[in-house]
Amino acid sequence: MTSLQTDLQREVAALLVESLNLEVTPESIDPQAPLYGEGLGLDSIDILEVALVVSQRYGFQLRSDDQDNVRIFTSLASLTDHIAANRVG
Repeated sequence: MTSLQTDLQREVAALLVESLNLEVTPESIDPQAPLYGEGLGLDSIDILEVALVVSQRYGFQLRSDDQDNVRIFTSLASLTDHIAANRVG
């Protein structure tokens, strides 16, 4: 387990690996690495799936027409920052 990931980043990394059946360990996901394309290699369908599971888990909607999506889904760190700012409960 790398000390570079926060608790929330570890939790979200595990959610990504589980929901997308990724062939990596949650601990191996660099919080600053790109999620889309290079880096983790997610495509637009993967991002939609991530948005769905994040919405279900954390109680807020990630909308496909949100102009901030490029920023939100830049990296694990940016995604978890967004979750921390918006989650319910």
